[in-house]
This record gives sequence, C-alpha cells and structure tokens, in this order.
Amino acid sequence: MSKLVCKGVSKKYKDKLAVKNVDLTLESGKIYGLIGRNGAGKSTLLSLMSAQAPLTAGSVEIDGEPVWENQKSLNRICFSRELNVSGNNGIAGMKIKDYLKMAALYYPAWDAELAARLVDAFEIDIKKQIMKANKGMLSAVTITIALASKAEFTFLDEPVAGLDVIAREYFYKELLSEFSESGRCFVISTHIIEEAANVFEDVIILRNGEIIANENTQELIDRCKYVSGLEEAVNKATSGVETHHAEMIGRAKTVAAILRGGEHIEENEDVTVKPMSLQNIFVALCGEEVQQ
Repeated sequence: MSKLVCKGVSKKYKDKLAVKNVDLTLESGKIYGLIGRNGAGKSTLLSLMSAQAPLTAGSVEIDGEPVWENQKSLNRICFSRELNVSGNNGIAGMKIKDYLKMAALYYPAWDAELAARLVDAFEIDIKKQIMKANKGMLSAVTITIALASKAEFTFLDEPVAGLDVIAREYFYKELLSEFSESGRCFVISTHIIEEAANVFEDVIILRNGEIIANENTQELIDRCKYVSGLEEAVNKATSGVETHHAEMIGRAKTVAAILRGGEHIEENEDVTVKPMSLQNIFVALCGEEVQQ
C-alpha cells in the first residue's frame, strides 16, 4: 500500500498562516473528501501535497521519498484544478486539444483511450480555445486530465463546480469505475457535500488551516446526533458531551452532539435524538466555535 505522508505541513503568506502544522496520511485504495469553508486552506494544502507551492515548514513524502523537486514522486501525483483563463498566462489562448496533448506528455501513465472516451461523453469541443470555453467545459477538461492521468495520488479541486446534474452523475460514476479498477488514491475538494458524501470513504475537514476531523465518513456520521427538547433536558442529556451549533426557539433547544468513545445519549420523553448528514456535521463544526 502506497502512502503520501504530511508531517508538520505549514504555509504562510505574508502575515497569514494558511495551513497550520498539518499531519496527514493518505493511502492508496481510498477516496477522501476534503471539505472546509472558503479560505480554510483546502487548495493550499493540495498545492503543498503536489509540490505546486513550496512549504513554509514540514515535509511531504510518498513512500519515504520527498515530493518537492523530486520527479520520481511527482510522476505519481496529479493535481487537477480549475483552469486559469485570465490574462496572457500561456494557457488561456491554447486550444483544448493541445492542452490535452501537453497533459499526455506530462503524465507517464496517461490513458489516451480513457481521455478520448471522456471527451466524447462530456461533449468537449477540443478545437475551442481554453479562454473561450464555458465553466462546464473547463470542469470537464480538468476531470478528464485527472482520471486519464492514472496518477496514483490524484487531487481534484472543485471538479463539479461548473457541471449540470447529469454531468455530475456521470463524473461520480466514472470516478468510482476508475477507482474500482485501479485502486488509486483520490482526494476531492468540494462544496457540494451532500451529493458527494456517499463517494467519500474518509472525510477530512479543514477549519482555519487546521484539520479538525479526519476519519471514516460513515463512522463520523454515526456518532453525530441532533439533540432536541426543552433547554434544561437537553443540557442535562448532553452534559460532558462536545456540542455545537445551539439553536433556541422559546424554551426549546437543539444542539449538534459529537459523541466520542463510549458516549451515548438516550432518547426519552424529554429529549429527541436524530441523525445528522455529513453536510449537517460540516455546518455544525465549521459554523461556530465549540461549546461546552
């Protein structure tokens, strides 16, 4: 099993620490969801793990080999992100077909047959210049490169942002098909949480540049509950339990309870306990500070 390991990874831009002392291990054969609010450090972390930006502190290695300035490791990584079509950056004026040819040269394991099939399925006009393509087509190009790269560690930053619901469903289908066939490691950063939740085996939640949750998605969902009832009953039921996102309507109170080793809240005539979705959990954890 191949592993990408981050140890004490930090990135500082001027006076802002965008990523703070992150320890993280990614394993082949898993699909990870990377979620967080805008500015939480998701894109920065992906850039650091793929050596597209230098570290301020820490290290990133694949199977003991450094990623930074090491082509052997870089050949095993693909970070496919939204294409920059502004200004004269050398890419904006390029035709999509030429951009795909460039990708084929860059990634040693490039699958030309898969790329051609995705181009047809997404109806990508490869003769169009990148700067003249709409957001949906640009998203389809980034997905095509990510999947066809065959890179062992493949990172996708907001891959479905420009796609309609039919194209998004096709992407998830192709992602799972490629994952099942290859056992690659995928990390998907997205704001469309509920739609992608079933795809994520593990979920990583970033808040202000720090990882606040990193675990199996279903296990996280299973231990997070909404607890509702009269304020006094809810406070009693959740005493000593980590709670977030309290809401009051008159004397009634609802909180998100995060249960840890052995903790349990019993539903009774005074307290209602309901399950939470991954999106509910994200809002609870990132919407406000912890309450005790």
